[in-house]
Amino acid sequence: MSRATLQKDPKAVAAMFDETAAKYDLMNDVMSLGQTRLWRRAVLQSLEPRPGQRILDIAAGTGTSSVPLRTAGADVVSADFSLGMLHQGQRQYPDLDFSAADATRLPFADGSFDAVTMSFGFRNVVDRAAALAEFLRVTAPGGQLLICEFSQPVNPLLRTVYSEYLMAAFPPVARTLSSNPDSYVYLAESIQAWPAQRQLATTIAEAGWAEVQWRNLTGGIVALHRATKA
Repeated sequence: MSRATLQKDPKAVAAMFDETAAKYDLMNDVMSLGQTRLWRRAVLQSLEPRPGQRILDIAAGTGTSSVPLRTAGADVVSADFSLGMLHQGQRQYPDLDFSAADATRLPFADGSFDAVTMSFGFRNVVDRAAALAEFLRVTAPGGQLLICEFSQPVNPLLRTVYSEYLMAAFPPVARTLSSNPDSYVYLAESIQAWPAQRQLATTIAEAGWAEVQWRNLTGGIVALHRATKA
């Protein structure tokens, strides 16, 4: 996939992640300049997982995002539609509960989870409305949704510098570290094409979620969108 649009081919996106699975976590750390760990900590603080709580971590990839939730005592299902990511995750974290799942057609019963979280995967979903409806369906009443995703920096100067960094730094670093550098051009373009914070909040509310709010991280480079099932 050489160009990123919001009309994505799910099979092509899954194949792309299959190819990048082995070095995906390393690339995230390098390309974010180490910020991914801070963003994961913010997700953990926002969710406040507790023993006995059942959480769906969708687009969990190798399971790195699920580990802090599991450590806190929650019962976590790490789901992803990339089999390559799941296989890599099972090698890295054999104690996690992995499940193959498409965000738009979740293989879980109604009200199965106390919380659904998705980190850096929502912009790769072909049908956002369908995914949000599925998240709502599998969440118990009073449960919460937390989406951590790249967003739009609020400072115009930072937004310009960040945009230039994405397209200038991603390709050469990806060529050095990744077996599929074109995939990181796609990822950079998908970040640039993604809607701003308020627009995403509106989309979440239109799907039936209540109390939608967001919190900017790193100046808005990343945003946490949080909502509740009434």
